Amino acid sequence: MASALHPTIALLQTSSLASVVQQEVERAILVGEYAPGTKLIEAALAQKMGVSRGPVREAFRMLEEAGLVRTEKNRGVFVRDIPIDEAVEIFDLRAAMDELVGRQLAANITPAQLKEIRGLVEQMEKAVKAEDAYGYHLLNLGFHDRLVEMAGNRKLTAIYRKLIKELSLFRRLNLADNWLLPVSAGEHRQIVKAIASGDPDAAGKALFQHVMDSKQRTIENDLRRQSRSQARDTA
Repeated sequence: MASALHPTIALLQTSSLASVVQQEVERAILVGEYAPGTKLIEAALAQKMGVSRGPVREAFRMLEEAGLVRTEKNRGVFVRDIPIDEAVEIFDLRAAMDELVGRQLAANITPAQLKEIRGLVEQMEKAVKAEDAYGYHLLNLGFHDRLVEMAGNRKLTAIYRKLIKELSLFRRLNLADNWLLPVSAGEHRQIVKAIASGDPDAAGKALFQHVMDSKQRTIENDLRRQSRSQARDTA
């Protein structure tokens, strides 16, 4: 008969399984497989992933800490739905962080890094021509994440990524309308140009204004969505 696992080994195995479950559920949330408001069933997820309920419970705790789910007493665990006012707060905080990133990159970016972000913008422009809104959205996320990473502040990078994940729960993408893609691509081209100029003020301003423009588009899109919803309700 096999001996029981040492408590430390058992804990490590559970922690490892919880991380795998957390990463898979997070992926599913961020790509929209679990829409905001969806109830996550512990037993169903455990069966689906072939694990016991303990790692799933721990994964839920990690996801709640990351701001992706909420736990309601006696009701269960639900994917969070970010309201417009919270989305606006995230945009404001992100704008301040991006301004700092722009200033730092204008002063410190290397030629290799500059070539890399120019390449990302070129890929974005190809997605515009192909009218590939989803591909553009992924490139857009990658472009901004890479800028933050290049700034070299690990704390800022971690906080930024948490905010972006929370913002992804506000599932009303500004880039869903194809006519906005060339506008957005032009803004990214200007950001790279400002960083390449070596002028911290210009680079900081370009990134700050880009986020402010995205915030305004988000507010306008949400107002339009509410108007359409009210029109349907009264029809």
